[in-house]
Amino acid sequence: MAFSNYPGGFKNGITIRDIPLEVTHPGRVFWVGNNATRLENEKTSANGNDGTFLAPFATIEGAINASAVTASRGDVIFVRPGHTLTISTATALNFDKAGIAIIGLGHGTSRPTLTFDTATTATIPVSAANIAIRNFIFVGNFADIVSCFTLTTADGFSVENCEFRDTTASLNFLNIIDTSAVANDCDDVYFANNRVFGLATDATAVPFNVDAAQARWVIKDNYMHYAAVPTSLGMIDAAADGGLTSMLVQNNIYRHAGTDVTYGLIIGTVGCSVSTGVVIDNTISTLSAAASAAITISLAGSGVTRIRNTVRPTQVAALRASEIDVLRQAIIVSA
Repeated sequence: MAFSNYPGGFKNGITIRDIPLEVTHPGRVFWVGNNATRLENEKTSANGNDGTFLAPFATIEGAINASAVTASRGDVIFVRPGHTLTISTATALNFDKAGIAIIGLGHGTSRPTLTFDTATTATIPVSAANIAIRNFIFVGNFADIVSCFTLTTADGFSVENCEFRDTTASLNFLNIIDTSAVANDCDDVYFANNRVFGLATDATAVPFNVDAAQARWVIKDNYMHYAAVPTSLGMIDAAADGGLTSMLVQNNIYRHAGTDVTYGLIIGTVGCSVSTGVVIDNTISTLSAAASAAITISLAGSGVTRIRNTVRPTQVAALRASEIDVLRQAIIVSA
């Protein structure tokens, strides 16, 4: 069989089977299988395998822990469509090897799915720098799971093209990302092109909980729909002496059921005075008739530049299905 040859490369990168190859990795490629749909000549998935295409690892944790997977080399772990994992503790899956990318394959419900249950402390600890995860579904299936990802020494953590779902209003995530209480321990977080469907009505249910000052976060092109009625929190809940500096929050759609207009809708009042950066082209939907673009950031956040943000008030108890569809299409088209 003849092989194609492109000696000049691709000026703007190339995507093959939804894998963006413009972000090339110098390291090795490993595979995590799905024993339910094995390929011809494929060995049964096992963590004792060598992680090749036809001899894949059985679990993501097994792949990360494999001696062949090397930190900071640029290794990639591909996870086959249909792979599932239940996370019941804070130790079931650990992102603790720096510089690896974990990429799920598949579309829709065939994407690898990680379900959190059994305890509020079920989470994925991220304790190494420059880890990326793409194209997964994360399901909250226990009451008030504190956070999907818990970050410590996790500079450069990246989440792209993932979906986060609550099972019901009482089987849910409270936060998607929760940081450590150490300043600049989790700088350069990148959260883009994700969908978050929060059914919890708990007032503390927000996407991001920042427990100490962090820098250079990018949050862009996400659709986040929450049933929660927050009391003093925005999309980003920053600690009193925390906040985000040099951040970029761009082109997100964020909906919650709050009616209080005394706090910022993107960054809550608490901690906002030390935040800096740009908040631009976001659409926020709230139940308050008094909402306006002026409260996108609380008044304490004087260091944050606000450009072309839209706050859309509504008088109904919840957005109509047609409105939700319009918001979804808006973010999909802009992505």
